[in-house]
Amino acid sequence: MIRHKISVKPVAILILGGLLVLAVATLKPNPTPTPVATPPPLSVTVVHAEPSAQAITVKSQGTVAPRREIDLVAEVSGRITQVDPNFVDGAFVKAHQPLITIDPRDYETALLGAEARVADASQLLATEKGRTRQAKREWRDLGNREANALFLREPQLAAAEAQLQSAKADRDQAQLNLERTQVSIPFDGRIRTTQVDLGQYVTPGTPIASVYDTSLAEIRLPLTDRQIALVDLPLGLNGDLPTAPDTDETHTTGPEVTLIGTIAGKRYSWRGHITRTEASLDTRSRLYYAVAEVKDPFRVTGNFLNNDDIQAPLIVGLFVEAHIQGRQLEGVITVPHEALFKRNHLYTLDADNRVHEKSVSLLHTDGQQAWIRGDLHQGEPIVVGRQSLLNEGMVVTPQPQSDQKDEAQQLVKDQVATP
Repeated sequence: MIRHKISVKPVAILILGGLLVLAVATLKPNPTPTPVATPPPLSVTVVHAEPSAQAITVKSQGTVAPRREIDLVAEVSGRITQVDPNFVDGAFVKAHQPLITIDPRDYETALLGAEARVADASQLLATEKGRTRQAKREWRDLGNREANALFLREPQLAAAEAQLQSAKADRDQAQLNLERTQVSIPFDGRIRTTQVDLGQYVTPGTPIASVYDTSLAEIRLPLTDRQIALVDLPLGLNGDLPTAPDTDETHTTGPEVTLIGTIAGKRYSWRGHITRTEASLDTRSRLYYAVAEVKDPFRVTGNFLNNDDIQAPLIVGLFVEAHIQGRQLEGVITVPHEALFKRNHLYTLDADNRVHEKSVSLLHTDGQQAWIRGDLHQGEPIVVGRQSLLNEGMVVTPQPQSDQKDEAQQLVKDQVATP
């Protein structure tokens, strides 16, 4: 019988390995959890809502133009014999000041002939009146009360009267033609361009000069529908506007306008008023056009923005910025433009510094400040910027801007007050 020997080494190795694994599994230290720090709330900049009554200034721009401009033409023919020294481009001229004189000799002769014909017609009329009285006397002496008009010379008298009226009309026309040999304008103005000169022969209708009235300048100012809502404009009858104070003018006047333009590298300001709006909206741009007027633009000079002692006239053709005085609105809040998102939304904070989204009415913005109205109470914090990191109900840490209030108030003053 054969006996097999059993090796003890493999069995011992297996037992020893199992004991080792068991020891590693049971004797390893328990892991200690590391506490995770809670991140602090997001820090945001806030301003506080301060509803108040404000008049928001509306900005526009336009080009200065004369209210009245005409092309001066000759009404009679002849050679120009005299030219006023002020008959040059850019000169200022008075109303009814003779600018050029057309040779008047032919028209003086025509006037003498017309006056002679008036005298002849007057003599004929006097003769016919005497003959008419004589005919009436003769007919009365005959004792017959009935007489025809021809015997009483009534047709001859009527013809003599008509001839006299015709002669007077010819005389008046000759006098008028003589007066037209001196060419002038009916208002104080400035000559833009001249087209004739001494010795030139002109005929009726020949252009002489282009002149414009210097008593009033006007500026067309485009306005959007939102801007119209901020300003009291004369959209209907003139009676919608108050009468200008301290003036004898019969027309009414609208909001005050400050015009700012650059002359010789310096910025000047002038004051005017909105007096009317154009008859219809622009069908392409959907804009309103208000017309601002400045009286005596060449006499009432504008002030240099940094020095009131330096002045300049309001020149026709100058491009200007317009700051139109708005009407008084209640409950207006001024905030930095960065406080808005989605055009008319903003975030506010409650007493627990939780974020809440609100929709407001955007009245006006200039790119830096925004004027709004909405459901905001006095002192309510408004978040400025970082809106993309916020959500409804999120808790944040407000950081007021120490100088934000002062800067906003100063910008409001600069916006409302005349620059």
